[in-house]
Amino acid sequence: MEATPPLYTERLILRPLELADAAAIQQQFPHWEVVRYLNALVPWPYPADGALTYLRDIALPAIARGEEWHWSIRLKSAPGQLIGNVSLMDHQDNNRGFWLAPHCQGQGLMTEASAAVTEYWFQTLGRPLMRVPKATPNIGSRKLSERAGMRLIRSDEDNFVSGRFQRDIWEITREEWLQTFNK
Repeated sequence: MEATPPLYTERLILRPLELADAAAIQQQFPHWEVVRYLNALVPWPYPADGALTYLRDIALPAIARGEEWHWSIRLKSAPGQLIGNVSLMDHQDNNRGFWLAPHCQGQGLMTEASAAVTEYWFQTLGRPLMRVPKATPNIGSRKLSERAGMRLIRSDEDNFVSGRFQRDIWEITREEWLQTFNK
């Protein structure tokens, strides 16, 4: 598999994650508004070397194995500043995840980033189905899935950084995505 390419949207540059991003992630990621609805595998309080450990031991090896694709999110107007992360994973019922710095939330940036990587998932990687888990109380993430044409297929419970909640699994097929977005 070829190296993960950069992706571009109207306002964003999605640059493949690299070890050099650790310091910026360490600064932007460990905020309650960012982590509270993430899977409980995320350590909290976030350790001082959490970003470096995650990149070195989890994300970059998964990229090298061709199982995951991770991008930093950067504004075209400030390409030197990492403001979040969006990822694709070849895992059952967990194909896309993301986080965005609190000062950038509520501006439609994650909708743009998610659309770009979803297109990569279906068009470049040729995957037939995307499933995305989320904590039910995460209303913003749910609305993003609804706008993207996804549908809720089931719910169960899972542990998140802020506690045990209902977890919803959202889904869209390649065919549905192609019809919805006229690709």
